[in-house]
Amino acid sequence: MNALPGTPDSVPLSLRGPAPTRVVIAFGFWLFLLSDIIIFGALFAAYAVLSGQTDGGPSGPDLFDRGRVLLETGILLASSFTCGMAMLAASAKQRSKMIVWLLGTFALGGAFLGIEVIEFSEMISQGAGPSRSAFLSSFFALVGTHGLHVFVGLLWIVLMIAQALTMGMHERVQNRLLCFALFWHALDIVWVGVFTIVYLGAHL
Repeated sequence: MNALPGTPDSVPLSLRGPAPTRVVIAFGFWLFLLSDIIIFGALFAAYAVLSGQTDGGPSGPDLFDRGRVLLETGILLASSFTCGMAMLAASAKQRSKMIVWLLGTFALGGAFLGIEVIEFSEMISQGAGPSRSAFLSSFFALVGTHGLHVFVGLLWIVLMIAQALTMGMHERVQNRLLCFALFWHALDIVWVGVFTIVYLGAHL
């Protein structure tokens, strides 16, 4: 039997009212991530143009330590795994396991950031700071922006742990965890690009 016009079954899905909160939040956050990717795209483009402009100063192969960069990459990829495990624990409403995996993500992210700070400080102490050449300016802008995002992610982890402890596994907490996971995995994708184009490309 056909439904009468105007009844819920006869109204298209797209016109049946607002989408669930989780879907709206995820969609809005994807838009934010896409705008962030555009920023990184511009930084990658600037680096591609300026990577050869050393002004007689050191170039990438003179400065980059491949072993250290491989360690950084492994640490960040491992943090993506721990982040995924935290989301699985959150879906199962296992707060204690989720917090443990988030702490693991925080530790790995902090280790990654610490190695990056050491790399920057060593380069600056050698006179290879961002003002030395256009190449170094673009390098510090690209890698530094990624590092800043990792730092924001670490603060976000602390906030999420605090909310999980005070609010429990509330739907709002899980929605925010979903946004954090999208953000953190996006940082891993960007870093793969940095590793390939900046560090590996320099040695090739």
